[in-house]
Amino acid sequence: MLEEFLDQKVVLDFRSHFVCLGTLRKVDDHFLELRNADMHDLRDTETSRENYVAASVATGIKRNRKRILVSRADVVAISKLDDVVEQ
Repeated sequence: MLEEFLDQKVVLDFRSHFVCLGTLRKVDDHFLELRNADMHDLRDTETSRENYVAASVATGIKRNRKRILVSRADVVAISKLDDVVEQ
């Protein structure tokens, strides 16, 4: 199912206070690799997850990682950035 997300800008929601946005490049049984990613700790701002993602759709991904590997076990949801609905 993840093949349709490859080479697309995606949003990863984690079990924790993190959200990650970037281009999904590779997947395996344990990790997702994103490029030009924004790994954001929501505890660093007063913005909600939904508002942070919506702002990223409007202004672009604020890249702070060239490449990042994230554990699939920590991800609760993945969606294409283009599928984020305005509030």
